[in-house]
Amino acid sequence: MTQQQILIGPSKTSGLETCFLHVAAHLDRPLTSAALNAALTGDGDGLTIHDLLEVAQNAGLQAGYGRWALGDLDSSFTPAILLLTDQHAVVFHGFSENGDLLIFDPKMGNEITEIEGAKLATIYTGYAILFRRVHNEDHNRTFRPETGHWFWSAIGSNRWSYTQVALAAAVANLLGLSTSVFIMVVYDRVLPNEATESLIALTLGVGLALVFDFVLKLLRAGFIDRAGQKSDRMMGRRIFDHLLNIQMKSRTGSTGAMASTVREFETLREFFTSATLVAVVDLPFVALFVFVIHLVGGPLAIIPAMAVPIVLLSGLAVQPFLSRLAEQSFSGGQSKQSVLVETVSGLETIKTTAAANQMRCRWEGAVERQASHSVKSRAITQLALNLTGFTQQAAQVLIVFYGVFLITEGATSMGALVASVMLTGRALAPLGQLAQTLTRANQALSAYRNLNALMEAESERPQGRTWITRGTIEGRIAFKNVSFSYPGQTRDTLSDVSFEIEAGEKVAILGPIGSGKSTISRLLLGLYQPRAGSVMLDGVDIRQIDPGDLRRNIGSVLQDIWLFSGTIRENIASGTIRPQDQDLIDAGQVAGVEDFIADHPGGYDQPLAERGEGLSGGQRQAIALARALIGRPPVLLLDEPTSAMDVKTEAEVIKRLHSATKRDTMIIVTHRTSLLALVDRIIVIENGQVAADGPKSILTRQPRPNGRHLNVAAS
Repeated sequence: MTQQQILIGPSKTSGLETCFLHVAAHLDRPLTSAALNAALTGDGDGLTIHDLLEVAQNAGLQAGYGRWALGDLDSSFTPAILLLTDQHAVVFHGFSENGDLLIFDPKMGNEITEIEGAKLATIYTGYAILFRRVHNEDHNRTFRPETGHWFWSAIGSNRWSYTQVALAAAVANLLGLSTSVFIMVVYDRVLPNEATESLIALTLGVGLALVFDFVLKLLRAGFIDRAGQKSDRMMGRRIFDHLLNIQMKSRTGSTGAMASTVREFETLREFFTSATLVAVVDLPFVALFVFVIHLVGGPLAIIPAMAVPIVLLSGLAVQPFLSRLAEQSFSGGQSKQSVLVETVSGLETIKTTAAANQMRCRWEGAVERQASHSVKSRAITQLALNLTGFTQQAAQVLIVFYGVFLITEGATSMGALVASVMLTGRALAPLGQLAQTLTRANQALSAYRNLNALMEAESERPQGRTWITRGTIEGRIAFKNVSFSYPGQTRDTLSDVSFEIEAGEKVAILGPIGSGKSTISRLLLGLYQPRAGSVMLDGVDIRQIDPGDLRRNIGSVLQDIWLFSGTIRENIASGTIRPQDQDLIDAGQVAGVEDFIADHPGGYDQPLAERGEGLSGGQRQAIALARALIGRPPVLLLDEPTSAMDVKTEAEVIKRLHSATKRDTMIIVTHRTSLLALVDRIIVIENGQVAADGPKSILTRQPRPNGRHLNVAAS
């Protein structure tokens, strides 16, 4: 293990987080602070036990949480995290020669120290987390965790619940036979003999069976709901995490289409948590009821035996049509959602450009296509349902018709006939929902296919990938022969671009529209990866650094400012680890946020609408700039950070930036001459290549290939 791999880094971690990073490094499964922060799901700021267990599994560690007495711990349990009072934690490393406990305490530095067991017992809560490293088959050092398929592993984790559902269904169906047997006995035995006492006993017995049947059905529904809730939580978390980590090049289609795909998770979840699943569980018991009819009514069983395949075949025959319509309906739903999201997001532009008719035509076309597919699907489903209902009624009529002749011949009894009619209804009842069940199954299958395609898209955090954790970032940046083209484009946006920026250097990147300036920003942030060459930070290819660590050390303001609904405080502090109020104030003062919130009673807690609606463009840029500054990152990447500010505000912000970022590496992508006061060096990008690189004076003295001189206006 190299020293580079066990560095914890400078992030503000809690005691539990620091202990877990220590354990992971000790067990040769090094983790980064960014990996922990990406796992946070609790309402508070700290890592919860549930989050820790999930991160441990993804890192190749088996972890168990429970009560353990200090006296039960020995060297085989090391390392283990012991949870102490006051939300503190230490790592247990065994015992010293004199019997004291060896512990790692984050409050006492990075060394393992000794403590008396009696002293630790006074603050030990009794709960501990035990760890064991998981080895793969070929014992390679790099672990490839098998966390399972995003869907099937979640379903498999609830196999006991679904087993309980099946057992409850079996007992409930067996108890369902009691009413038919009761009626048969009453007709054949009680009535002819006027056996009142037997009738009372039978009634009490069947009443008890009905109560048990009622309770079992409630339990069965509860089992399904519990399994669905657990699966919902597991799958929902994995889908959303994958959406957050998806590579930008893998993002296909519009925002609305992607949102529609994720929303299909509801369809998939509903299929496995609704009454539809109950109908599926009851299907195997159809054969049981037909067999009981044979035992009770003899030849009468031939009628339901013929009705069952008719219903099954009619339901299966329409499935190819329903499957095709389900895909078409999903595609139509994506189009409709895409138009809706685009309209809501750009409502102001639609109004000001009088584009309402165009959007209305797109909306009506999408609605009409989806409605047409839905009508066809419902028509086919209704046909299958009507045929099933007809078959059920015809079967019962035919049993009565055939049963009369059997009674006349003495081959069966009146009670057996009535019981057979009831059992036939019970046998065909699950089949009555077959068409609807298969329709919903097709919809669930369509949802699964589309979600699975999304889950198979490349992620920034692939399973089993380990990262280098940097203790400190100096801010040295280098592009080495970088070539890059956006997905779907044949022409390179950047072609063989090379330059180096020293730590603390201030550089402006200039160039005409479409030259590739903003692409350099995206590559440096790791949003895209170069087709050839490498982007280096402190001499390390950024692909070796955890994306979260990388972006936390590069404060960025991109050209398109995006603010979230919430408060100004939440927008500035988003992505920062436990910022203090003073950090917020310092960043707000430098960026100019306090210039427009000082007179507002809400201050930093002033609520913002989605995308910062209601604020001017300059105010949104100020908040975005404060968001880039709050963590005091060693590198600042600013793409037109003041383009919407007035001249006076911009001058004040530039002055404060100059004073606050003297030691930081700064890269500014701009067309504005005013921002050049912050830099000492210019890099000019033209046609995806470096056209000029040098001090600011090159803007007036460096000739272009066409004989003209470089100037900021042309750049």
